[in-house]
Amino acid sequence: MKLTVDYDLCEANAICMKLAPEVFKVDENDDLIVLQDSPGEELREKVEAAVKRCPRQALGVST
Repeated sequence: MKLTVDYDLCEANAICMKLAPEVFKVDENDDLIVLQDSPGEELREKVEAAVKRCPRQALGVST
């Protein structure tokens, strides 16, 4: 699984971080940091939920 982020769309609202804190972090400057750009299959459900719930649709995932 491979993550993509469109940083032009991302508002760093931290929904992804709440759903998959092992993968996403919003730092003190309100910047999104991807902790794992190729997370393991054990995180697929969390990552797909984060992608689906992103209000700006800035996240993507491919296999």
